[in-house]
Amino acid sequence: MPGRLTGKTAIITGAAQGIGLAIAQCFAGEGARIALADLQVERGEEATARLKAEGAEAVFEHVDVADQASVERMTSKVAERLGPPDVLVNNAGIAVFRDPLETTGTDWQRCFSVDLDGVWFCCKAALPHMLVKGKGDIVNVASVHSFKIIPHCFPYPIVKHAVVGLTRALAVEYADRNIRVNAIAPGYIGTEIVERIFSESPDPQATRQRTDALHPVKRIGRPEEIAWAAVFLASDEARFMTAETLVIDGGRSTLFHE
Repeated sequence: MPGRLTGKTAIITGAAQGIGLAIAQCFAGEGARIALADLQVERGEEATARLKAEGAEAVFEHVDVADQASVERMTSKVAERLGPPDVLVNNAGIAVFRDPLETTGTDWQRCFSVDLDGVWFCCKAALPHMLVKGKGDIVNVASVHSFKIIPHCFPYPIVKHAVVGLTRALAVEYADRNIRVNAIAPGYIGTEIVERIFSESPDPQATRQRTDALHPVKRIGRPEEIAWAAVFLASDEARFMTAETLVIDGGRSTLFHE
């Protein structure tokens, strides 16, 4: 029985680890041809090799999403190796948390260049291929910070608000061309980075328990719980859905307090 993404070529940025890797794994399991695009060459190649060993059609492409020329080269190579992209998942990103008045120009530019410019550069490179095909799906990974201002996280929420704006603007612009653009807003997800933060805290178990307690479901999320939402948005099951953002945070953003 064919998978939900059989026959589709998908580019996934930031796919060497964490949520991006989980998305690549789930997409591969649903029959997609996968391009893992990442700045981390060694980890990206290792992840690609594991997917191929499991029977997936997968390639690794090095990319710096903050560099438009790098994005254009990556997209062209993917089109040559796997075929023009049907799906783009903009997952690559960094977290820059600073006091506003201590935020340097470098801090600001670094956050915006990766988390916003990178999303736009990838969309701009993939959209022409989708327009030629007459269809396409773009999934942008935003954040609960797109809707909630959490203290001491500046300027990250500004960028993530903009990612939702970009998602909606592109969705409306290309809706009548059979291209859908949606976003996912993850909450606290147990990636390698988060696990490292727990382990480096003075009391890892207490830190984990406090974090779990912030959520109505009393736990943080798992990467695959974001990945399956991406599968849905990239599949024909979501064909009447565009310009929307799925918040996946275990109910935390519904609470009055942080």
